[in-house]
Amino acid sequence: MTIGLSARAETFALREAFTISRGTKTATDVVVAELRDGGLTGRGEGGPNARYGETPDSVVAQILDMTSAIVGGLDRIALQDAMPPGAARNALDCAFWDLEAKRAGIPAWRLAGLAEPKAVLTAFTLSVAEPALMEAAARRNAGRPLLKIKLSGAGDLERVRAVRAGAPAARLIVDANEAWTPADYDALAPELAALGVELIEQPLPQRDDAALAGRACPVPLCADESCRDRSSLAALVGRYELVNIKLDKTGGLTEALATAAAARAAGFGIMVGCMVGTSLAMAPALLVAQDAAVADLDGPLLLAEDRDPPLPVVGSLIGPIPRELWGSP
Repeated sequence: MTIGLSARAETFALREAFTISRGTKTATDVVVAELRDGGLTGRGEGGPNARYGETPDSVVAQILDMTSAIVGGLDRIALQDAMPPGAARNALDCAFWDLEAKRAGIPAWRLAGLAEPKAVLTAFTLSVAEPALMEAAARRNAGRPLLKIKLSGAGDLERVRAVRAGAPAARLIVDANEAWTPADYDALAPELAALGVELIEQPLPQRDDAALAGRACPVPLCADESCRDRSSLAALVGRYELVNIKLDKTGGLTEALATAAAARAAGFGIMVGCMVGTSLAMAPALLVAQDAAVADLDGPLLLAEDRDPPLPVVGSLIGPIPRELWGSP
């Protein structure tokens, strides 16, 4: 029986400022949940997201509120109904998976009925800046096969042109983080297609998704903020071609795996993304990303310092999961 639960907030500095349409940060806050059973400890990491009203303190409090229930026998399956989706349940769900692997003496991927996870190619994100700065960042990362360009509205076409000039051989995807209007989309999408952009992530605010139905889509569209878990999928049919599954949105690996299966059954392509977090957060996401169309798990690449041991990174290949990090006995 699990007899101990703890949670703490941690801050990791970034290599450089990271900007999206909603703001800039120079460090990222994460929350770690730990479940202790005798000499065994399971760990999971969640990334609080202001978009969903989360703060490090609120996420820690949500986790600790589950102490009595967990001491009383609440397990990972019951957790899905006991907590809402979000960073707190993600940290706790992944801690359960880690602990279950240690208890069973087999890795989490085998417990989940999956193939052994391998390294995956991750997109590398260029944050929003003036075009000249984004071109310089693209030149520094021109050897990476896949670049993800954060956009914010006015000036976006010039930004993408600058990145294409800086990294002419790279595959490009873009993420507006809800910053565009339908008119922006109509004007930009054909131009981005001509520049070789392969994917547009969340162009409009979630409340405006209906405007995408029946619209010409020269570049495939991927839902991010509009896709939280399985309950989101029905509303996305006919509006998006892909969905971005993030464990901090689904509330953990358990629901992320279920959402991926349901999304495929509904005809969606799969992207697996992340908040800016450490290798502890990326490790369970690697299980979902194994056969995804796009993996965007570059959180650790943006940090000044990662966990020890980290996920191995060679260029833009991230993984496999070190035994000491997560999910192994």
